[in-house]
Amino acid sequence: MTTQPPDIDAMTDRSREVFRRVVEGYLESGTPVGSRTLTRDFSEKVSAATIRNVMQDLEYLGLVGSPHVSAGRIPTQLGLRMFVDGLLEVGDLDGKDRETIDRTLTSNDQDVTSVLDQVGTALSGVTHGASLVLTPKHEAPIKHIEFVSLSHDRALVVLVFADGHVENRIFTPPPGQTPSSMREAANFLNAIATGHTLSELGAVIAREITARRQEIDALAAELIADGTALWENEGEATERLIVRGRGNLLGDGENEDDLARIRTLFDDLERKRDIAQFLDLAEEGEGVRIFIGSENKLFSLSGSSLVVSPYMNADRKIIGAVGVIGPTRLNYGRIVPIVNYTAQLVGKMIADRS
Repeated sequence: MTTQPPDIDAMTDRSREVFRRVVEGYLESGTPVGSRTLTRDFSEKVSAATIRNVMQDLEYLGLVGSPHVSAGRIPTQLGLRMFVDGLLEVGDLDGKDRETIDRTLTSNDQDVTSVLDQVGTALSGVTHGASLVLTPKHEAPIKHIEFVSLSHDRALVVLVFADGHVENRIFTPPPGQTPSSMREAANFLNAIATGHTLSELGAVIAREITARRQEIDALAAELIADGTALWENEGEATERLIVRGRGNLLGDGENEDDLARIRTLFDDLERKRDIAQFLDLAEEGEGVRIFIGSENKLFSLSGSSLVVSPYMNADRKIIGAVGVIGPTRLNYGRIVPIVNYTAQLVGKMIADRS
């Protein structure tokens, strides 16, 4: 069974139409679609037996499945993904839906949080699903940062801002990080974070990395000129300094001190690179996406889908997102324009009020 959708352009017209009708029929009714149903309104005259053969081929590809031996077919998660990516026809936004969303965002409420709460209620109402609204990222100066390891591939960053605002964000830490290395990263960041926003901290770390790299280069150049050391894989990610005849250095305190200094600088440089990665992971935002079933760990057991769209501020920077959560048989063609339209309006509202 394949785990990647086949190339939709490589399918025959008949296979593509059968597949599309199975998915659309299932999304509309929530029940398996049989060969006789497809035969009645197919674009060409074909027998039910021919349709069954095509559906068997689609099942072999992992695009459809049969919940019962005698039942029709329903799309698998793989099939839904291929349909969404290659065959989904996004409709126009319904006039009533547009009016409902417009009314929410033209309220006189000056509190952004209250308006976003109303947006969530409106989205739930027009889509009959659960809404998801991620509020704008906070850009006040940071007061304190804490990293908490949750598992080998999940961590929590707690951001406390100078104005009292607190945010918790889940992220995937760089490989090989331990609770102790995360504490070191947090201690370093807290020492330089005062007065800086999260975005500004990234620039501060970048300057630190450049400064340390220059120090390493200067010290290494002296050792190389003396014939004490040489660069291996210079300029590459795997570069390292090879020290020659270390036993001969025992009586030369000056060179030994330089080597110790370089080792310290290398350790410092690696820590700062790790910390820069932590900051990037804590700050990054998602683009427009449709998550189906287990594609999102949050929904892997519930069999739900998420349609989510980011919204931006006046500087075209992603600061939050709105979305709709529902069963995998969501009416994607209708939900997508609703979510996108809402995200655009929220972004405009945020930009106007700022």
